[in-house]
Amino acid sequence: RTKATLTLNNFEKGGDGGAPSECDNQYHSDDTPVVALSTGWFNHSSRCLNFINIYGNGKSVKAMDSDHDYQAPCPNNIVDASKAVWKALGVPGSDWGELDIYWSDA
Repeated sequence: RTKATLTLNNFEKGGDGGAPSECDNQYHSDDTPVVALSTGWFNHSSRCLNFINIYGNGKSVKAMDSDHDYQAPCPNNIVDASKAVWKALGVPGSDWGELDIYWSDA
């Protein structure tokens, strides 16, 4: 498992994620468990459309890696996640923002 910080992102058209996913050139619904890994973990698209397991808040969720986190300045330990990931981890909406997590390839 790799330690990381979970952050909130919107992968929908017009959302704060910006452009379509680098992996499939599509936007993704907030209701879909989707993540964007930091540059090093994205590993030149090698994880594109593959699933990772996210462990946090005493729960786990499987999410698809759909993008590369281009936000600047961006620490190298960020996993940007859709609302669906936060909901699956059982984090109350008022606490969404940053969460210490672990992740692994599924």
